[in-house]
Amino acid sequence: MTIIEKIIAAHALKKVVRPGDIVDIIIDARVARDFGGPNVVKNMEMYGLSIDDPSKTFFTFDTNPTGSDQKYAANQQMIRVFARKHGIKIFDINNGIGTHTLIREGLAWPGSTAVTTDSHANILGAIGAFGQGMGDKDIAAAFYRGKVWFKVPPTVKMNLTGALPNGVTAKDIVLNLLHKFGANDLLGMAVEFYGEVVDKLTLDQRITIASMGTEMGAIILLFPPNREVMDYCEKATGKKPEPVLADADARYAAEYTIDVSRFVPMVSRPGKPHDTVDIQMEKRVKIDSAFVGSCTNGRMEDMRTVARVLKGRKVAPGVVLKIVPATDNIWRQCLDEGLITIFKDAGALVSNAGCAGCAAGQVGQNGPGEVTISTGNRNFPGKQGKGLVYLASPASVAASAVAGYITTEDDIPGKPARFDYENTQISYKPPAQYKHEPVDKPVEVKGHVWLIKKDNIDTDMIFHNRYLQITDPDKMGQYIFDNLEGYEDFARKVEPGDIVVTGKNFGAGSSRQQAVDGFKVLGVQAILAESFGAIYERNAINAALPVLTYGSLDKLDLQQGDMITVNFETGKVVNERNGLSVKVTPFSEVQMEIYKNDGLF
Repeated sequence: MTIIEKIIAAHALKKVVRPGDIVDIIIDARVARDFGGPNVVKNMEMYGLSIDDPSKTFFTFDTNPTGSDQKYAANQQMIRVFARKHGIKIFDINNGIGTHTLIREGLAWPGSTAVTTDSHANILGAIGAFGQGMGDKDIAAAFYRGKVWFKVPPTVKMNLTGALPNGVTAKDIVLNLLHKFGANDLLGMAVEFYGEVVDKLTLDQRITIASMGTEMGAIILLFPPNREVMDYCEKATGKKPEPVLADADARYAAEYTIDVSRFVPMVSRPGKPHDTVDIQMEKRVKIDSAFVGSCTNGRMEDMRTVARVLKGRKVAPGVVLKIVPATDNIWRQCLDEGLITIFKDAGALVSNAGCAGCAAGQVGQNGPGEVTISTGNRNFPGKQGKGLVYLASPASVAASAVAGYITTEDDIPGKPARFDYENTQISYKPPAQYKHEPVDKPVEVKGHVWLIKKDNIDTDMIFHNRYLQITDPDKMGQYIFDNLEGYEDFARKVEPGDIVVTGKNFGAGSSRQQAVDGFKVLGVQAILAESFGAIYERNAINAALPVLTYGSLDKLDLQQGDMITVNFETGKVVNERNGLSVKVTPFSEVQMEIYKNDGLF
């Protein structure tokens, strides 16, 4: 049998399995991340499933380790509560990438099995283990049963011969293989690697190659463990695991022999990881940003390579370099070895450990028109943002960040490329120039009252920070008050011409203009409050949203929905239901001038 057949047979409690067999296999590590994990929890609770073995069940928070997204934060807390209930260990947001954690913590070892909601779980092939990414239903079943069904894949034998040329890294090896096999020639296969060059690969290098098996369409890329890997796993597990090796008479679906001496430094062009070419073909392409990290190239050797290139150099003007170690242990080692200082002196942003831009939950995303060179494993459109993403080795990414364009470590210019407007990709359409049309603004308005008897309504209650990326005023109104308890449906119920009456310190907090403009979009005619947050009041006056302060409105006997008339010039407010009136603070001369002009501009 091959390696994968032996591992599956052992975990299916069978003597022999062959490609195409479907068997139940015992899973040594059953894992869910903060991406997919919430649905695992929902499946467990919906179907009343118990946990087969909490000691083999784990959660890893790696896709949004900063907790910077409200939905991720809510999902992470849901998982924490579930884990406490069932005695499940969580590797929380201070930990790093889950698949790397399985190796470091000894939860995976040569010959073991693991499943997780991470499509790159097959990274465990780096230590000769079986790892698979699966959907939330599969993982919930693994939590409950301790095993999953699996079809035994055919195995391909890959012999790498020759010596690697200078400058060709592990990332270049897998990009060269992608160039040869594309995204589907090895579809559904397990691939075993052999040869002198393979025997010499370090654990970090094996991880880089194994992590891109998914991009090649393979089930897993398997490396028979060498002495370094076995020593690492023995230390991590506290045991002496035995490597699983293929039999001498193992049957392979195909066998390839590839001369690595012909390999060259490569890049994947934007849109397709398998669209790989000699980096020379893309040299001098101007970049806006560079990224080092992900499960593919966030290891210690990668960090040292980047530090070597950056030491004594600066990131090119106008270029942003983002560095994200794969695990917190690697981050700490970077700190201990002085690498963080080198990164910062060069002008890089260094984030806490995690998946980063690959999972759209941390640093690493790019914007429309932005050109990024990245050490990640995927550059599908939209995967790492809305810009263009090239994939390359850590050395090439660091060199490009210094140069300001795509290049290699041996071809970094003395002076970096600089940005100019003419050579910048314009990714947005400038708004049409505003044409001022005279507006006859009424100094007296009439409308129904929204009586909101609350003090200190802050801008997060008015327009929550999760919407701050919205720049189109027409889209702001729908979110007004959706974070104010009891008024979440305000935007759906308010009518154009309505008037808001509220308490003290309305608009406290942030300087966000959206908390003003949203009311204008909804057609709110005025806001009356005992007092306003200072920044909010300025924003409202400058936007020609009428805001007025009052001492007391008790004499009006206001009720919800009353029709009132407000005169901005005199400050007279009349309740049309009962004819009662009070005086509030009228517009100042400046406020009236801006209001009549329909805004500051």
